[in-house]
Amino acid sequence: MSWITAPFAWLLKALYELTGSYGWAVILFGVVVNLILLPFMAKSKKSMMRTSRLQPRIAELQRRHEGNQQKLNEEMAKLYREEKINPMSGCLWSLIPFPILIALYSVIRQPLTKMMGLSADAVTQLTDWVTTNAGYVAQTKSAYQEIQIADLIHQNWDAVTGAFGDFSGKLLDIDYSFIGLNMGQQPSFKIWTFDWSNKAVWLPALGLFLIPIVSAVLSWLSMKISTSMTPQPAANQQQAATTNKTMMIMMPLVSLWICYTMPAALGIYWIVNSILGILRDVSLTKVFNKQLDKLDAERIAREKERDAELERKRLETERLKAAGETVVNPNTSKKKIQASQKQKNDERKAAVVREERAARRERLGIEQAAAPESQVGNRRYARGRAYARDHYAADQAAAPETEQAPAAEVPEGKQESTE
Repeated sequence: MSWITAPFAWLLKALYELTGSYGWAVILFGVVVNLILLPFMAKSKKSMMRTSRLQPRIAELQRRHEGNQQKLNEEMAKLYREEKINPMSGCLWSLIPFPILIALYSVIRQPLTKMMGLSADAVTQLTDWVTTNAGYVAQTKSAYQEIQIADLIHQNWDAVTGAFGDFSGKLLDIDYSFIGLNMGQQPSFKIWTFDWSNKAVWLPALGLFLIPIVSAVLSWLSMKISTSMTPQPAANQQQAATTNKTMMIMMPLVSLWICYTMPAALGIYWIVNSILGILRDVSLTKVFNKQLDKLDAERIAREKERDAELERKRLETERLKAAGETVVNPNTSKKKIQASQKQKNDERKAAVVREERAARRERLGIEQAAAPESQVGNRRYARGRAYARDHYAADQAAAPETEQAPAAEVPEGKQESTE
């Protein structure tokens, strides 16, 4: 855990030495952390906005592939790849502030071991000294003993350094006072227990009491602004409204609970984080809306151009069909190409056979018999051997031709076989 908190402890100590104020050190700590996280939070914000703008297209895919979940998943994955969006990236980056808050809590709670880097023996010596000389009473269940000891060291700085020195430059004189409040104290919500007869007592207590409330209000406002700037499509409005309503109740309550159970410095950090989050959200929304509007306009223009090209090709195909000038589309399937090639080969073989037969007849002196009236295409007797065109004409004219019809033609195979 120490390797995680070490950078935060170093930063908070450096800012305190720079400003000489614990409150301003915490505020600047929040500013520095937000600046460091700005590129990642911007990426998360842009991903969330792009995902929100994809919802109408996703709804269309759901309508088109209703009942086929596998195909729907494939099309959605394809859409995300084309748009270069990771649906989980928006959620992951938004979780970063919580580990930072936990690390900062550890640094604030243990200023002697985390912020100053004192050994366990040094902490024990200082604890014994403030117990004997500064009226410190150890509380076994208190999580903030080091804050109380550091505060007493500040109040008795000359005596402590005279007794122990500065532990090779590690000991730090931390003044927790800020705008009349002690940033190391834990706010109390039990306002009815305040000593309202003494202004010097109830005024700081009231200031500490208000810090968690201000933090919760700003947390709610931050979520309200973020939600209003990322509208949901009509298909998801009801579900999104329910989720947002739940989050807008839970998150401020969490903020309120955290700030009442931890030192006031954590509440100051949470307030700073909420204010910077609002400023970041408003500015990034304006910037990314302009960028995404431009990208959407370019995509719509490409789609219109593609649709216009497809319509032009369709009209051209209709014109060629009407004029009988259509050509075979070379972009066909392999199976169709093979079938077409087979048909051409069969026709070529049949033509070779016909030429060989014609040459054989000519060589043997066999005359090609005229096609009978009953022939249809290559089928010589499709209408029957006794077919006569004028079969239903007057009996006097039709009878002789009808009687001669069966003998009018001898099959070609038999002629050749008698040769």
